[in-house]
Amino acid sequence: MALYLIGDVQGCDEALQRLLDELAFSPSRDTLIVLGDLVNRGPASAEVLRRMQRYGAAAQSLLGNHDLHLLGIAHGARKAGRKDTLQGVLDAPDSEAMLDWLRHQPMALHRTLDGGELLMVHAGVLPQWGVADTLSFAAEVESVLRGPALEDFLQTMYGNEPAQWDDALTGSMRLRVIVNALTRLRFCTAEGVMEFESKDGAGTAPNGFMPWFDVPGRASAAATIAFGHWSTLGWVSRPDLISTDTGCVWGGCLSAVRIGATPLARELIQVKCPEAQKPG
Repeated sequence: MALYLIGDVQGCDEALQRLLDELAFSPSRDTLIVLGDLVNRGPASAEVLRRMQRYGAAAQSLLGNHDLHLLGIAHGARKAGRKDTLQGVLDAPDSEAMLDWLRHQPMALHRTLDGGELLMVHAGVLPQWGVADTLSFAAEVESVLRGPALEDFLQTMYGNEPAQWDDALTGSMRLRVIVNALTRLRFCTAEGVMEFESKDGAGTAPNGFMPWFDVPGRASAAATIAFGHWSTLGWVSRPDLISTDTGCVWGGCLSAVRIGATPLARELIQVKCPEAQKPG
């Protein structure tokens, strides 16, 4: 039995199929976790969602910013943008089933391995949050996404403020900070103030900011954190970090990591993406 983590698929179903073939993935034997952004920008988001549904309990996907954006469009909280390629999901006869499956996916996942912990998120973890905090805050959002207040939540999900976590936050402001950290975070200050404009590599942090994973003394440092979201960062493998978004939809590769018995036992497997889009 193998555990595979896959970076941002973003509607590139052909690349996903070739990667799974390369892995010899078997849903009766293996476990597959996509680290968010199953959909958007690529040409086949509906096909990706259907594939994941077919795998049943053998496959999960964290919710990324593009996945939440699809839910926002579907429920009238946001209009589709010029770059969005989500209409195939929205117009499909099984659209309701795909969207229902999507909103029941997790915001964060955790595995205990020999010699350490593996925490999985789409984007990042604020420096004040430990592993237990992250999972608890993720569960708050998951509960709303799966419940009757879904549409009300989606109406207030978008926005960059508040830019910093505060335990006293409540309601929509609290949920927005959690969503932004888990699905959009790249750079923040040592105090955890988030910055959302910069999308280049780790060495391009604005003055006073740094990659979230390089904040000194962050509370989650004892765990290995696996994430996607940051295509300009690309593949990074270090004891406390696994970065998996290698820009498939932008002409890069779709990447999988086979996780072994310990957080340090990992193998990278990649395929070139034939469905690449031009940025713009």
